[in-house]
Amino acid sequence: MTRRMIFDRRHLLQGAATGLAASALGARPAAAATVTIGFIYVGPKDDYGYNQAHAEGAAAVKKLRGVTVIEEEKVPETIDVVKTMESMINLEGASLLFPTSFGYFNPFVLQVANKYPKTQFRHCGGLWTEKNPKNAGSYFGYIGSCQYLNGVVAGHMTKTKKLGFVAAKPIPQVLLNINSFLLGARSVDPDITCRVIFTGEWSLAVKEAEATNALLDQGVDVVTCHVDSPKVVVQTAAARGAYVCGYHADQRPLAPERYLTGAEWNWATVYKTYVEKFLAGQPLPNFTRGGLAEGFVKTSPLGAMAPDAARRQFEAKKAEMSKGGYAIIAGPLKDNKGALVVPAGKKYVETAVELESMNYLVEGVIGATS
Repeated sequence: MTRRMIFDRRHLLQGAATGLAASALGARPAAAATVTIGFIYVGPKDDYGYNQAHAEGAAAVKKLRGVTVIEEEKVPETIDVVKTMESMINLEGASLLFPTSFGYFNPFVLQVANKYPKTQFRHCGGLWTEKNPKNAGSYFGYIGSCQYLNGVVAGHMTKTKKLGFVAAKPIPQVLLNINSFLLGARSVDPDITCRVIFTGEWSLAVKEAEATNALLDQGVDVVTCHVDSPKVVVQTAAARGAYVCGYHADQRPLAPERYLTGAEWNWATVYKTYVEKFLAGQPLPNFTRGGLAEGFVKTSPLGAMAPDAARRQFEAKKAEMSKGGYAIIAGPLKDNKGALVVPAGKKYVETAVELESMNYLVEGVIGATS
């Protein structure tokens, strides 16, 4: 029986349990026999994508001593996530929550964090500021570097010089991935372009298939994406003979003959660090970021079809990026409307918080954010 199936019963019991749970939450985490940690996903945990990557991180936490992990999948970015968080706190005694989907943060996580000041909340991708509750925070990874590396390999493999990108929503993190992918490809050949189609949803298989086919119909021969589950994009593109670069998790099993490489999260590093601090009674940071150098992100192994030139450039650039402080976004750089967005001499290293407010597509990207 899943947590979603028994929620109605829990909702009825919530009032009676609140007082008991509140006293339990006052205990110091380090002194408790076990600490309950909650993970919340917007989709299924086996989606070959965003949710699976987080679930793999949760699986690493389960191996830690003194920890009980509870999980709930398929929770919409609506008031439903508030109910789930309150259920985990009041009925199961969760004292640290990881609501993982982007749309959970504002207003839902902030709302619940204000209501439960003794519970810690850490959210993936939200831009936490000093104005937000101190028992909340955000974490994310500089996965743009891995999308750049995807682009390097794609640049070596494309014959048409037309790449394709299926994207969910034009939020800053998605735009940075699109731009990084093309800039990586243009480091191989500056004439390469990238066509992007936004589906408007994090997970909508029909639109993702339609978008992938539309890109291929335009002559695209290498495809990547930023949607919750790349499964449909990967399988649709591979079935039509295109190469694919993965995202979120490892999709090699879905298209072993056409999978070039992928940009993957390594959330085990982040979650284990948070939980180990929490178990030790140490304060948790409110704003956590890291890239290849910190082990927050990683790349899928290169496919055997990648030529030696692609392999050499990929490995050299990855080694450079793994030192930290690499700047993908550097001037002079124009957007795809012709406006100068980064002047000559200006660059943004991967740690620059300005990148989390990105609102443009770079020159060479064919598509619009609205």
